[in-house]
Amino acid sequence: MDKKKILVVDDEARLRKLVKDFLVHEDYEVIEAGDGEEASDIFFKDKDIALVILDVMMPKMDGWETCRQIRKYSQVPIIMLTAKSEERDELKGFELGVDEYISKPFSPKVLVARVNAVLRRTSGGEGDVIEAGGIKLDRSAHQVSIDGNIIELSFKEFELLDYFMSNQGVALSRDKILNNVWNYDYYGDARTIDTHVKKLRAKLGDKGENIRTIWGMGYKFEV
Repeated sequence: MDKKKILVVDDEARLRKLVKDFLVHEDYEVIEAGDGEEASDIFFKDKDIALVILDVMMPKMDGWETCRQIRKYSQVPIIMLTAKSEERDELKGFELGVDEYISKPFSPKVLVARVNAVLRRTSGGEGDVIEAGGIKLDRSAHQVSIDGNIIELSFKEFELLDYFMSNQGVALSRDKILNNVWNYDYYGDARTIDTHVKKLRAKLGDKGENIRTIWGMGYKFEV
């Protein structure tokens, strides 16, 4: 079985080596890039990259622009690294389709745990298919279709829809959604969820009405 490739993008060589050592120990193949331009070149040449770990502050092309470039063509999971921990930066990252957000300094072990979790969920293997109201979600293929037409969702949008559809008719608080979809004690707030729900509804079109807002609490998926 081939090792999964991870692209680590950071202008600090020492940090790249640290992250690489921990990931290689977990049996991943690691490709390094020192800036956004190099990362984009590598990503579009190598079609087998399973996940991108991306720093925000870099020369030539920063992490935000690199993320935009990748998201135009791919929904590969992206974990963003940043020295900043301001809320607006996190929201900006999620708007661009970032799947996880880790502030520096961070524990390499926590980073590896998040990488494992993201790849475990995106690789599927459960073989479960959920269908409701014309929406079909296939976990093993990591694919969502509406009335037979496949729609493109980011990793987190897919996870969110999966959680909603798995809990049909159940009122879900924002705290519960954060704990189950973002997990690992993610320190976010309601706006993170609301941002994702807004984008998810838009992509679902008319079916977005199945995600109903429960004012003052959270959301409920109901057909």
